[in-house]
Amino acid sequence: MQVQVISSVNEASSAKFHHKTAIIIDVLRATSTIVTAIVSGALCVIPAETVMEARALQRPGDLLGGERFCRKIAGFDLGNSPEEYTEQVVAGKRIILTTTNGTRAIHKSMRADHVLTASLLNAEACARTAIELRRDVVILCAGSHDEFAIEDGLCAGLVLERLHSHSNVAIEMDDFGTAMLALYRNRAAQVRETIVNGMTGRKLTKLGLRKDIEACSLIDIYKEVPRLNGDQLTRVI
Repeated sequence: MQVQVISSVNEASSAKFHHKTAIIIDVLRATSTIVTAIVSGALCVIPAETVMEARALQRPGDLLGGERFCRKIAGFDLGNSPEEYTEQVVAGKRIILTTTNGTRAIHKSMRADHVLTASLLNAEACARTAIELRRDVVILCAGSHDEFAIEDGLCAGLVLERLHSHSNVAIEMDDFGTAMLALYRNRAAQVRETIVNGMTGRKLTKLGLRKDIEACSLIDIYKEVPRLNGDQLTRVI
């Protein structure tokens, strides 16, 4: 299995995803929020690139969620904090989600045969699913403001670690993937501290969102893997 890791959404082109399984990572916070919503019983999460598109997609009973520049969008039901997406709020609901980087990354990958969303919360489950799909893999780190974000790199390294652990075939990585695996192995005992001290972590802390960092830093607590079906992310069955 060949695995390529892309450092940010700005570096991604749709041609890189043909006949591949795409794994999209936006630890702070889109893919952490998506898996939390699915675990909490949301019918699906529909990623929208723009605020206008999200509003256009909304049907009666749907919830609008998302952020711009880390802040909840005016008039939306929910922001981009995983802890907002509780069973009491989202169970049985369609969620229309738009974020600064994560949902854009999902749209960039839509030519892939399969699109999965990974976070630290479900990295092992995502790796196992990717192995079962029997395709080469492209891991896209959403990043922040078109630049690499260390929390996404850590998660990419964790997914690679799990791929190595569970695959019966050799995992061939590109150089950036090799570097991200080394990063994770070096920082595995200090994941939360590394994220807190990263650029996005520092920004969220200044905005009073330190609890989001803590919620997004837990490792392999969920077995669910959101997978794109048409325009909707639903749980892998």
